[in-house]
Amino acid sequence: MSPKTSQPGPIDDDRHDGILVLGIGNLLWADEGFGVRAVEALDAGWRFPARVRLMDGGTQGLALLPYVRASSSLLIFDAVDFGLAPGEICMIHGDDVPRYMGAKKVSMHQTGFQEVLAAARMLREYPQRLALIGVQPAVLDDYGGGLRPEVGACLPRVVSMAVDLLSTWGVVAERRTVPGDNAGAA
Repeated sequence: MSPKTSQPGPIDDDRHDGILVLGIGNLLWADEGFGVRAVEALDAGWRFPARVRLMDGGTQGLALLPYVRASSSLLIFDAVDFGLAPGEICMIHGDDVPRYMGAKKVSMHQTGFQEVLAAARMLREYPQRLALIGVQPAVLDDYGGGLRPEVGACLPRVVSMAVDLLSTWGVVAERRTVPGDNAGAA
């Protein structure tokens, strides 16, 4: 994980405009690591205002609940079996997100994250805006394998999709002049 990608830590109590961009998945299992790699690529190329938190959610499941509850907007990157060709990208919004994350379970963390969303809704602290950028995985069961070429090739496009979506949410992102520099956006 990139050192600039957030680890779970203190939560900002300001839910009015807090945005969480969450990459979920397991880097040890081939395309299952897509969500984490996507949030790393976003962080490497773009700077965001302080109200935007980029986080490697890994396979933490319910441990992510406080971060979801504290966010007014949530963008998730994940590998999802949409039944499409490997490397196909889908963007899902709103109430459809939990349905797709549980439609065809491709890993154990998806059930956990579907439960995170359900718990946040039960607690009446559900993000006002919710989106999923998912990619159809090619291979999930290759322990120690990285992203397959057709999935890895999607990273620039999903980063662009994320920046465009965040712009509609009122976020002004700045392209990094030096990849991974630590200077924050205004």
